[in-house]
Amino acid sequence: MILLDTNVLIYAFTPKSPFQAWSRRVIADHVAKEGVVINAIGLAEVCVGDADPGTAADRIHAYGVSIVDVPAACAVAAAAAFQRYIENRRSGGPEPIPKTPLPDFFIGAHAMLMNWRLATADKGRFAKYFPDLKLLMPPRRP
Repeated sequence: MILLDTNVLIYAFTPKSPFQAWSRRVIADHVAKEGVVINAIGLAEVCVGDADPGTAADRIHAYGVSIVDVPAACAVAAAAAFQRYIENRRSGGPEPIPKTPLPDFFIGAHAMLMNWRLATADKGRFAKYFPDLKLLMPPRRP
C-alpha cells in the first residue's frame, strides 16, 4: 500500500506543478498494483485550499485513491516525533513553536504504523522524524 502525502494529490490536481506528471504516474502505477490511500488528515489539507471542498473526496476517489481513517495508535508515534521536533526547534531560533502536532506527523506516523510506503515530494520532516519510513520521492526537484 502507498500512503500519499497531501502534496502528491495537490500536485496531481495542479496543471502548472513541476511535479504533476510524477504525481499522476505514482498514483496510476500504484493504484494498479498494491493500492493507494490518503488519510483523513490529508483530505482535510486538500479541502483547505480547494475551490470546491465538497467535491474533493469524489475527485480523489476518481483517481482510484481510497480515503482511510487515521488509527488512534498513530497518536503516540506522532506525539513522540513532534516532541523531537519541538526540542530541535527550541535551539533553532525565535520563530514560534506550534503547540499541537502538525499534519505531517500524523501522516508519517500512519505510514510507519501500517508499514506502508509514503509518496511525498517533501522529504524534510519525514526523513528526519521517521527515519525508518520508506519514502517514494520524485527523481529530483525541478
